[in-house]
Amino acid sequence: MLGMLKKVIGDSDARHLKKLQKTVDQINQYSDELKLLSDSDLRQKTNEFKARYEDGEKLDDMLPEAFATVREASKRVTGMTHFDVQLLGGIVLHYGDIAEMKTGEGKTLVATLPVYLNAITGKGAHVVTVNEYLARRDARDMGEIYEFLGLSVGLNVSGMKKEEKREAYLADVTYGTNNEFGFDYLRDNMVTYKEQMVQRPLHFAIVDEVDSILIDEARTPLIISGSANRTSELYTAANSFVRMLKEDRDYTFDEQTKNAQLTEEGVNKAERVFNINNLFDSEHVQLNHNITQALKAHLSMTRDEDYVVQDGQVVIVDQFTGRLMTGRRFSDGLHQAIEAKEGLEIKRESMTLASITFQNFFRMYEKLSGMTGTAKTEEEELRNIYNMNVFAVPTNEPMVREDRSDLIYKTLDAKHRAIVDHIEELYKTGQPVLVGTVNVDSSELVSKLLKKRKIPHNVLNAKNHAKEAEIIANAGTKGAVTIATNMAGRGTDIKLGDGVAELGGLFVLGTERHESRRIDNQLRGRSGRQGDPGVSQFYLSLEDPLMRRFGSENMSKMMERLGMEEDQPIESRLVSRAVEQAQKRVEGNNFDARKQILSYDDVMREQRDVIYKQRMEVLESDNLRPVIEDMLSNVVKRTVELYTPEEDVPEDWNLQGILDYVNTYLLTEKQIEETELKGLEPEEMHELIFERVNDEYQAREDHFGSAEMREFERVILLRSVDQKWTNHIDQMEQLRQGIHLRAYGQGDPLRDYKFEGFEMFEEMVESIEEEVSRYIMKSQIKGNMERKQVAEENEAVHQSSSDPEKAAKEKQSNKPYQKNAEDETGRNEPCPCGSGKKYKNCHGRLQ
Repeated sequence: MLGMLKKVIGDSDARHLKKLQKTVDQINQYSDELKLLSDSDLRQKTNEFKARYEDGEKLDDMLPEAFATVREASKRVTGMTHFDVQLLGGIVLHYGDIAEMKTGEGKTLVATLPVYLNAITGKGAHVVTVNEYLARRDARDMGEIYEFLGLSVGLNVSGMKKEEKREAYLADVTYGTNNEFGFDYLRDNMVTYKEQMVQRPLHFAIVDEVDSILIDEARTPLIISGSANRTSELYTAANSFVRMLKEDRDYTFDEQTKNAQLTEEGVNKAERVFNINNLFDSEHVQLNHNITQALKAHLSMTRDEDYVVQDGQVVIVDQFTGRLMTGRRFSDGLHQAIEAKEGLEIKRESMTLASITFQNFFRMYEKLSGMTGTAKTEEEELRNIYNMNVFAVPTNEPMVREDRSDLIYKTLDAKHRAIVDHIEELYKTGQPVLVGTVNVDSSELVSKLLKKRKIPHNVLNAKNHAKEAEIIANAGTKGAVTIATNMAGRGTDIKLGDGVAELGGLFVLGTERHESRRIDNQLRGRSGRQGDPGVSQFYLSLEDPLMRRFGSENMSKMMERLGMEEDQPIESRLVSRAVEQAQKRVEGNNFDARKQILSYDDVMREQRDVIYKQRMEVLESDNLRPVIEDMLSNVVKRTVELYTPEEDVPEDWNLQGILDYVNTYLLTEKQIEETELKGLEPEEMHELIFERVNDEYQAREDHFGSAEMREFERVILLRSVDQKWTNHIDQMEQLRQGIHLRAYGQGDPLRDYKFEGFEMFEEMVESIEEEVSRYIMKSQIKGNMERKQVAEENEAVHQSSSDPEKAAKEKQSNKPYQKNAEDETGRNEPCPCGSGKKYKNCHGRLQ
């Protein structure tokens, strides 16, 4: 068997799977005795496993018997029995690795094995899918197995109430989408009461289509957005300006990296047009940013490829699936730049309330594993970033699909003529054909050419995916011609109709190579499932984007020297290898880009961990006074240090500056005099002032009551931390967008980002301490006891439109005390907050 494995999956995987085969043999041994158990006795095995786990037995040791139990339960409940190769896949998943299993090999059933075993701990096991349809289907179909064995099953999808989500997460097994798991984590760290949280600590997860989620989606952060108020005129002005520019003179554009930037002449032109002295002054950061995004919108974002325009709206097209991503928006003003480019109404930007990448979210799980049909090409990245190895599990039936060499033509027109000719031949024989395209434009062009030949066909792309299931279900029937973008490569199962196997099975015809070999392999994988016959072949031209970006000139010259006609293709393994090398280069570039993004996001991750930990302490603590006292002490210390610099002699210290700050924000007037500070060292000043502040703190508590003071502390802390953190996220994003300019000064952008990001974080912490101290010591308590989020979530997407008026009202309502215009309280009258102090010595100082 080892020899066969080596041929199919390679030496290293074969050796590893040979070791796991011993465990498969153990599972099979248990299967015989489990067959003899009644349903009740088989169900009782779950309680037995739980007890053994609580007594200290390791899951690894229980694996053979537990897997055998699931196998027997599946046979009784669903009629499906796990093959040995599926047991192998399940073992790989249990150990926190990735099982690469071909289409049709039953990955959904494989997952039940490790999910059951890890759910025994009582800590929860998550099964992560790419869409809600799959989550619902798998929770329903596989849920029968878990419930038969006494485990509870939950479903986590969008639109559920908090109570429903909490119940889903409390279940032993929870199915849901990657987006929803990530957004719930962010939402949990925005709640104002611990009881509002829905998730438990992240224990174990299996990610279905793991390469799609952890590779393709890795560069797209999850963002919960709120309202922001930025003018749309600047987008229009930047768009008009960019339309005036000339390539090479005013800007440069690298087609390979898709990077555009102004030249020195372009910068000078911007300064003349916008009547400013220096485009790179800090006051023009927003203008500079808008010009950059306008350039990107015009040069890097292509209509009907990166986005489509529907009903006056810009709708994103997923590059990897070809689906319309309705409701999502490009972040950081790019969406507005595209709206300006297309002459559409410009929607207002939103502010980021919380954000995390899939890379950092899934790395928080105690144990993470995944399964997919295509991951080997990205093994290095998955190992380096997620510490997961990829093991190719052999198919249950031998693969007999014929993967033919690529055909390469000199021009696009010649390629398209050849494609349509071949499709017509296949249609006449009755052999079904799936035509794979890389974008909407290409699919519609092929469809147009087929219509001229009067060849009936179905088109499945981002503009027409409502009938996806029906179209795909019929794609394997005799005479079927189906044109599909990359979306056909995921979550679809094409079964052959009657008599199709005799015709050679499904013919997969690729009209172009994708930048990623995985996407091409996914397309090939639609044919030849479970031992079915099939054929795959790609048609290329020297004018294809991939070929044009990576050295098609030499090949074009070679074809001319050989005197080859336009309609005469080259068919050779050499060409295919050259294309594969080009793909590897693109994949390498993309890997580097994802690593770079992760390096930057790791800076935010460290800061996010600190803030979220602090929030949790605020929510869980019964008494926050020690925390507040530390903040007060720090504020006093910094104030003293500010006005008593080491380089000055004591006679030059600004003691009045200390008194002005302390008496304004921490104490009432005359509670401390300048004469008391004279002759003291800074440390002694700090000690004296903090003692007076603490006495005032105690007086406020005595006046308002300890219970009210404890809750008031929590309210103020949450408001301040959330408000400052939200602003900090936006500032960090602005810093990140402009930091690349440091490279022109021979600087290291990442190093600068880390250093400046740390400084900004320190400044934010100090700002939180000062604001909390001021409000704790000066604000009224009555009427400020309601915990509120700093802003209402608009959408849990990449970016959303906003309502600035609503945001302004929310911002006002979050202030602990706000003097109204009609509030005519005299300076010497009692303060309306109820403190008993004169207005001038209380909230009058805050206005």
